[in-house]
Amino acid sequence: MSTAAKYELRFTETNSADDSAGKTWGLEGNLFWFVVGGAFAAVITLLLLFSVWHWNLLSAVVPAVIPLGLALLYALAFRQGKPSGYDIDLFELWLKGSGFGPEILRVKAPPLFSSNDDV
Repeated sequence: MSTAAKYELRFTETNSADDSAGKTWGLEGNLFWFVVGGAFAAVITLLLLFSVWHWNLLSAVVPAVIPLGLALLYALAFRQGKPSGYDIDLFELWLKGSGFGPEILRVKAPPLFSSNDDV
């Protein structure tokens, strides 16, 4: 064995790196940041309503949980377990309609019996 071959590094391809973005609180990737942001907005809303504007606690909690609920709805319904870009494509479909290809016109089927008495 030569001295050059003794100190030569061997390179082999392995799958040692994980391509997953991981999970936090059962949410894929960085989706937990949406939930954290919703919780932060809920706490700020609760503090403003309860402390600054002196609402009673129950009536301040109800509007304060709306940001948290919206963040959870977005993360779980539109992002969790869906392919990347699914949420944006769905919102574009709702706002602009299908943008690729011609629009399909639906034609009503003719009635089974004609109302004309020309027979």
